[in-house]
Amino acid sequence: MLKKVLSIVGNIFKSISIVILCFLAFIVISSRFTGGDSTILGYQLKAVLSGSMEPTFQTGSIIAVKLGANPSSYQKGDIVTFQMDNKLITHRIAAVHHKKGEISYKTKGDNNNAQDLWTVYPQNIVGKYSNFTIPYVGYALNFVSSKAGSALLLIVPGILLSLSAMRNLFQLTKEFETKTAGWT
Repeated sequence: MLKKVLSIVGNIFKSISIVILCFLAFIVISSRFTGGDSTILGYQLKAVLSGSMEPTFQTGSIIAVKLGANPSSYQKGDIVTFQMDNKLITHRIAAVHHKKGEISYKTKGDNNNAQDLWTVYPQNIVGKYSNFTIPYVGYALNFVSSKAGSALLLIVPGILLSLSAMRNLFQLTKEFETKTAGWT
């Protein structure tokens, strides 16, 4: 009974690992082909690299950001991802300012004591957080986005497929020898 339970748990773990590996491979390969971040049905997946938004989402999580909304339509309390000094930052809008017909935003990380020093303008906003988070997968996404990680993502599955094929050939050869042993 214990052996059967361990087998089932092992198969579930393998299946989840394969799904995550395929998901990461899709993201990395599609971003390499498009030359930018991959988009799935109008959403981009972003890795959270700091703890400024904890407990809303943990460091190392992946979040989905909805693209294409009117950047001047965001409201206080919305969580947005924006470009600041060549970095992507995801923080909550703490205040909306209307000055001379232009909109600007003050942001704040949920885990920070004060508002950010900078002002965010609509043209800097990439998208709005869509309440979809996968904890800890962001570490893997960040790694596989690097050159070494991309190489491993392509090489390791290839090696595993080759080993699996050799194992299957070995088993088929063994079965064939067993069946043909009585023919002589």
